[in-house]
Amino acid sequence: MKTRSQRWLYAVALALAALPLWVGPHLPMVDLPQHLMLISALHRLHDPTTVYPHLFEIRPELTPYLGYYWLVALLNWVVPLGVANKLFLTAYVVGMPLSLAFLLKSLDRPVWPSLLAIPFAYGDSFAWGFINYIAAMPLAFLSLGLFARALADRAHRRRWALWHAPVLVAVLLFHVQVFGYLAFALPLLLLTTRAPEDREASGPGALGRRLRARLAAVASVVPGVALFLIWVVGRVGAPSEIEPGVPWKAWGPMLSAQNLSYKSFAQNKAELFSVLANQLRDGSDRWALYLAFGLAITATLLALFGQREKSREGAVERWRMLGLSLIALALYFTLPFDIRGYVYYLNTRFAHLWAALLLASVPALRVRLRTWAVASGAVLALTLAVPLSQGFRAFNDEARPLDEIARAAPPHPMVMGLIYDTGSRVVTHPVFLHAATFVARLRGGATNFTFALTPHSPLRYQRTPPPTFPSEWRPQGFDYARMAGPYDAFLVRGPPPARIFGGLLGTDLQVAAHEGEFWLVTRR
Repeated sequence: MKTRSQRWLYAVALALAALPLWVGPHLPMVDLPQHLMLISALHRLHDPTTVYPHLFEIRPELTPYLGYYWLVALLNWVVPLGVANKLFLTAYVVGMPLSLAFLLKSLDRPVWPSLLAIPFAYGDSFAWGFINYIAAMPLAFLSLGLFARALADRAHRRRWALWHAPVLVAVLLFHVQVFGYLAFALPLLLLTTRAPEDREASGPGALGRRLRARLAAVASVVPGVALFLIWVVGRVGAPSEIEPGVPWKAWGPMLSAQNLSYKSFAQNKAELFSVLANQLRDGSDRWALYLAFGLAITATLLALFGQREKSREGAVERWRMLGLSLIALALYFTLPFDIRGYVYYLNTRFAHLWAALLLASVPALRVRLRTWAVASGAVLALTLAVPLSQGFRAFNDEARPLDEIARAAPPHPMVMGLIYDTGSRVVTHPVFLHAATFVARLRGGATNFTFALTPHSPLRYQRTPPPTFPSEWRPQGFDYARMAGPYDAFLVRGPPPARIFGGLLGTDLQVAAHEGEFWLVTRR
């Protein structure tokens, strides 16, 4: 990117891409309340005004979600937790095109197609709140770019290799599934990227020179692979609790047929494009998806009709980006949806990697068209920012009653979440599933279900977790006599409290607050 106008247009596109994150305090991400409560607990683990010192402790073993939790916890020392989280998410959103631009430049390609990936910073994985996974994607693009430079940049390959080693470790510390993608993507680059030594005349010692040219790049993966093996041995070697049919438990041995849940090829095919942009009920977030693919098709047609710049890549190298995309597509279609007790919602997440890399692989256009190409990327970002900002603002209005509910909660409460209605009128995902966790966190408390129950959490319970129904999705399993003892408050959405608690209201319990569609029931 050479001209000042192109740099300014690119910066405008990045700003527009991040705008929806800042239109209100609440973000429509299903798992976000759980993530923020764990980060708050990390930050306040020794705060006697909370329940955290008596409830949680640091999990001593390596967990692959440390990157997000600890980075935001550190930011929380400087800014409030909500702002710290939004700064992190902003870095992720702008990091998607920037890291792709670095990868494209590393492969001797123009960087403007990186803007076509902006819509894929949002979509299904963002809406579910898979923050650890989505944050690992820009790191994966950065890893690929550094690895390519460690192969092709003869003068500085050791420096690029030294940078690549910690970045690859960082990918693992954010999410193991993206690290798994790199297990296929990095070998592809190794096999298809020419080193300068490959172009030199053949003769005695030529093979040795070619192998030595790749030594630094290969050595840079050793720390990440070693850490991965330590984690795998520790995780797979640990005895698993096998309880067929029980949520969050293995139903059989890890890779057994009873423990793997697959979607059919037809279902995966039908969902491939829908999961890329499926957050708003009115479908307005899909316009940016259509525009991104339209721009990629237009650029390809222009290249075919003579507007293509001569590629600096070799005959095999020019297919590297497409190959990286096809790896993600293959994982989408071949991996299971769930590995019960270990990984959930697995294959669907790779749709975002596939689409971002596919659109970034469009042919290089002539230099005179590049300003127009970057301008079209800024228009794409605007096409995404407007409906998402409107939708996120409307969701904030819908979620605002939770602020008042939290003010009515007792200090450092244990809150039971009885969320029978998890849905929203604005967004498509069940964004109120963990609403009780939002209320509890603001008051220094915790809920009946937390991610501390799962082995990927940096925290764990000190003792037996408080009693609750088997799945947070099925509050119908709530039994007051057996489960209510440790809880100070109950957040209800769906049926009115009288239908759940009956005659206990007015005697043992009282409605402390009723805002919008939420009721807070506390002990008298």
